[in-house]
Amino acid sequence: MTSEDCSSLSIPGTIETTAKHPSISRIPFYLGLQEAALRYVMTSCSEEVLTLSSLTLSHTTLLVMLLTMGSRQDSRQMVWPSLLKYYSQTESVNWLKEYKARQSAGLEARRIVASFSKRFFSEHVPCDGYSDIEILGCPSHFFEDELVTILNMEGRKCLTWKYYAKKILYFLRQQNILNNLKAYLERPEDQQSFLEGAVLIDQYCNPLSDIYLTSVRAQVDDITDKVRKVLRTKNPRHPSLAPKAGGILRVPELEFQRQVLDAMNCVLYEQLKYKGNEMDYYNSLNSYIHQVLIRRTGIPISLSVLYLTIARQLGVRLEPVNFPSHFLLRWCQGIEGSTDIFDYMYIDAFGKGKQLTVKECEYLIGHHVTEEFYGVVTSKEVLQRMVGNLLNLGKRETTDQSYQLLRDSLDLYLAMYPDNVQHLMLQARLYFHLGIWPEKVLDILQHVQELDPSQHGAVGYLVQHTLEHIERRKEEVGPEVKHRTDEKHKDICFSIGMIMKHKRYGYNCVIYGWDPTCMMGQEWIRNMNVHSLPHGPDQPFYNVLVEDGSCIYAAQENLEYNLEPHEIPHPDIGRYFSEFTGTHYLANTELAIRFPEDLEFTCATVQKIYSTVKE
Repeated sequence: MTSEDCSSLSIPGTIETTAKHPSISRIPFYLGLQEAALRYVMTSCSEEVLTLSSLTLSHTTLLVMLLTMGSRQDSRQMVWPSLLKYYSQTESVNWLKEYKARQSAGLEARRIVASFSKRFFSEHVPCDGYSDIEILGCPSHFFEDELVTILNMEGRKCLTWKYYAKKILYFLRQQNILNNLKAYLERPEDQQSFLEGAVLIDQYCNPLSDIYLTSVRAQVDDITDKVRKVLRTKNPRHPSLAPKAGGILRVPELEFQRQVLDAMNCVLYEQLKYKGNEMDYYNSLNSYIHQVLIRRTGIPISLSVLYLTIARQLGVRLEPVNFPSHFLLRWCQGIEGSTDIFDYMYIDAFGKGKQLTVKECEYLIGHHVTEEFYGVVTSKEVLQRMVGNLLNLGKRETTDQSYQLLRDSLDLYLAMYPDNVQHLMLQARLYFHLGIWPEKVLDILQHVQELDPSQHGAVGYLVQHTLEHIERRKEEVGPEVKHRTDEKHKDICFSIGMIMKHKRYGYNCVIYGWDPTCMMGQEWIRNMNVHSLPHGPDQPFYNVLVEDGSCIYAAQENLEYNLEPHEIPHPDIGRYFSEFTGTHYLANTELAIRFPEDLEFTCATVQKIYSTVKE
């Protein structure tokens, strides 16, 4: 519907003035929000028939929202389903107040998102860059909801808004999850569910995914019910089938426990086809419990958490064993609490629930281990090992994704062990290597020095170079502006926003910067064998975002126009561009300031190249 079509659009249904309305705090949940929103528009505009020309942008958005909410007869068509969990449908709510709070939070979110590109275009968002968000004067769930709304805007537009909305949402959710983790660790050990701990790690590393403990528990409960059905066919009077009387179910008899484990193996490995992921063992998805449930595969520790949780729900108390190289569970065959390692069978959830003796455990990893490695570990130690696995995965590669995983797993590890010098130094080195958060690097190094004065050599080196980085940043006077019409730029053939293809390696990319000659140091030029190129380093070089997520500095002679342009799925695309037109990207305001003459050249080039292709 166009604006001309809507010039005299009236709201369907009877709309009364505020004075005639009943107390909206008594209106049912779905109708309450709609009534409150309608009243808000009416009292703001003071018109009986609303026209789009009389409304502000927020009011127009509101009208669209109202029209998508459905009629009273179909009142469950609601645009805020993600907020439903914050309300009780049986309690009174002042919906007008709620709606005003949501609109206010939305405006605040958009103000902050809009400011980020100008403030942080030239650097990573610093630690204190989120200070405005940490002191929000509005409900955080409303603020988050607006960020999600921005992320769900039409796919090819508002790319810069989406880029920073994603960063802010990532930060907000991680802060909340970290607080939840700290609260979890403060509970008594018998109240620390292994499954909940695994979900917290999963949530922190995937804060933009909708991962909820209730949903994960429901999926595990569904598997448990399947196990009960198998048990019922084998033994209708099995104690695990008896309804729990509010307490913890325990099955004392060993034979009944064996029947539970047999039924579990039948359901998990035969019916549902769960298995250890031997083919792609070092995929981080194997460590995330929600992905284990979706993909039905994982590594020993993630499958063990699932296996242990189901067994305990059915009355069999398995315990986690921090066995080297291969996480196991143990099942007591003798007196409960025995310290004799030979009184236990060891269960390999990765190996389809196979039950192992002590000697078979050693065969599993190929060497002898001392008795201490057969002992039970706490939930915190289980989380430590899960996070340690993610840390090692983050160290394996040098991609943006692996660096993010390394940062997230270090955050988690230090939330559990805040004074671990080794991991504090790793975090400081990582931030230093990435060139981010120099002030935080100095704080970390000061803490390390206080904990372990023997680290003064490494600490001193990093402090010196971090201070130099801070001083260089202070000397920056503003963005460098590059005009294509300058004589020194006469050899520049390509422009910002063009979709290119590498002649040699075949990858697709988009240009986000250029230099008249190679601006890298001699070591980089030597390592990249630039002198072997016909024009060597004395030719234009381009900064490009590559479809595989990497950033490349490419020589002009190696690039050519992509005659079949398409979107480049790079995580930083929104940092530089506001929109994809179908043939090229439009630079956002900050990038356009730095390359003010490129847009005109890009448009002319697109017109010339792609009109020729169509002909």
